[in-house]
Amino acid sequence: MKVLQLVTSPRPFFDQQVSALEARGVDCTVCSVPGAHRGDSTRSPTDYLRFYPKIRSTLRSGEYDLVHANYGLVAPFALAQRTRPVVVTLWGTDLMSEQSWLRSLSQYSARHAAATVVPTRTMSRALETDHELIPFGVDTELFRPMPKAEARDRIGWDTDRPIALFPYDSSRAVKDYPRARRLVDRAAVDLELRTVTGVDHDKIPDYMNASDVLLVTSKRESGPMVVKEAAACSLPVVSTDVGFVRETIEHVQNCVVSDDDDALIGGLEAVVESDSRANGRETIDGLGIEALGADLHGLYRRVLGRDEPTSHRTEAGHGV
Repeated sequence: MKVLQLVTSPRPFFDQQVSALEARGVDCTVCSVPGAHRGDSTRSPTDYLRFYPKIRSTLRSGEYDLVHANYGLVAPFALAQRTRPVVVTLWGTDLMSEQSWLRSLSQYSARHAAATVVPTRTMSRALETDHELIPFGVDTELFRPMPKAEARDRIGWDTDRPIALFPYDSSRAVKDYPRARRLVDRAAVDLELRTVTGVDHDKIPDYMNASDVLLVTSKRESGPMVVKEAAACSLPVVSTDVGFVRETIEHVQNCVVSDDDDALIGGLEAVVESDSRANGRETIDGLGIEALGADLHGLYRRVLGRDEPTSHRTEAGHGV
């Protein structure tokens, strides 16, 4: 099976998706939008105008079985070619966007694709057509618990103080670092706030295991995947109620999800006072990228009429 994967910009979870499919024998070619996306900046319309000729050229160069559009903005380009069936995966900031045109574009693309995938129950309730619910996976071999002292030695954190990890560039307005700073300053415990950005993805587990709590204060999120990764490391999470945070850690101990500052501060204080990890590793099912690869491979086979049974993790239908 040969699949053309369209994406705006590859993200670590997308790269892991491709790796999981290739491990199952799916030959994937990735085609991303020309230009560069940095922080809160976006690509220009000219970049997207150059995208479709790039897709057509790639399709002519190989015998592809289907096209998988990853994100609502690239879905219309996949649907514009009429020769291969199209699978669309919506990521969240497309279907749940503050921009009405992007929400409409995502709904339209989902209705016209051969199959559509969403990764969260919140998105599933918002999508107005039949679809598959397949959560994004995490590399649970990479993201795993390790002793805090060992992790701090690995990254050079020479301190015994409890640390709240802010996992984003502090200059990105949507991540709301000033709120994180206020919460930590108001907490009635000894707690240090540290940020991590620009670090290779395979180093992030060291920072998570070196920390005492993951602090997310984002105003909006499509995920964030960092919460699933923290759960795989059994790192406590204190987060605003964005994206799939609540459904990811709703059964995990030593975590708090709220939009109320006092509740978030209380969560930080409770984590520090308990001096214990979360039980995310033991309580969250379906984290592994192997399961994601199996579900997508099964979906591809059904779209192509190759009759593979539906995976137990995949839910289809309107408004699941």
